[in-house]
Amino acid sequence: MICSMRIAESELIINADGSIFHLHIRPEQLADNVVLVGDPGRVKMFRPLFEEIIYEGASREFVWITGRRRGALITVLSTGIGTDNIDIVMTELDALANIDFATREVKAEHRSLNIVRLGTCGAIQPDIPLGSFILSHYSVGFDGLLNWYAGREKVTDAAMEADFKKHMNWAPALPSPYFVHASSKLIDLFADSTVRGMTISAPGFYGPQGRVVRNRLAMPTMLEDVESWRYGDWKITNFEMEGSAIAGLATHLGHEAITVCCAIAHRYLKDANTDYHSKVAVLVELVLDKMALLAA
Repeated sequence: MICSMRIAESELIINADGSIFHLHIRPEQLADNVVLVGDPGRVKMFRPLFEEIIYEGASREFVWITGRRRGALITVLSTGIGTDNIDIVMTELDALANIDFATREVKAEHRSLNIVRLGTCGAIQPDIPLGSFILSHYSVGFDGLLNWYAGREKVTDAAMEADFKKHMNWAPALPSPYFVHASSKLIDLFADSTVRGMTISAPGFYGPQGRVVRNRLAMPTMLEDVESWRYGDWKITNFEMEGSAIAGLATHLGHEAITVCCAIAHRYLKDANTDYHSKVAVLVELVLDKMALLAA
């Protein structure tokens, strides 16, 4: 995965101002503690909670600020929707931390980032109420992204995957799902204020999450089968769209990462809360305060 060879310009594009290609962040502008949000508009929710904004920028769906919360330096970055965007975000964050932009070589000393995805999700278990903050102890990738990288088996749970695919009667044309455990350090930090979760990251909002509008599903009983699967005391708790790639790539690259989401829809109860912004605001402040503890 890591070598001392010079990385070619075509493989790692650095902008004329010294920033990384998509994110438009320079290495010195990135904090060790990073909050990821999907919606670019959600970044503005963080601004009044910082004592000081030091850096900021925007490019396409990637809007970001770096500032201080209770003295701690924190970067907040929007990713847009989907694990394909996470491939860009995680690779470029790691490059900012661990590639010398002058020599284009991997730095001798590894820098590990603390990364928290803050998002929204749909709960699927009847005992999880709307508005719950679900912490993904495991992320389940329906997206297939991690299968493109060597060593996938080193960061995933093969036994869980096999049991899940058997229970689901997994359609062979679909990407093979993968199970990745989140950072134990960050789980411990958030455990007192969240529901323990095992979260599916889907490569779409409709069919890949079992929603039927006009198109029929390749696995018609997918939602019921997901809800009924058990592995010891583990069960699938919710759907979202980015966490598996964050967990998988962070583990590959030597970073700490978790996903915590506010449940704004309930697939089991067929209910949704479109006026969820006040709950997300509470989660924003919770995540910032927990991240500030990491730098204390």
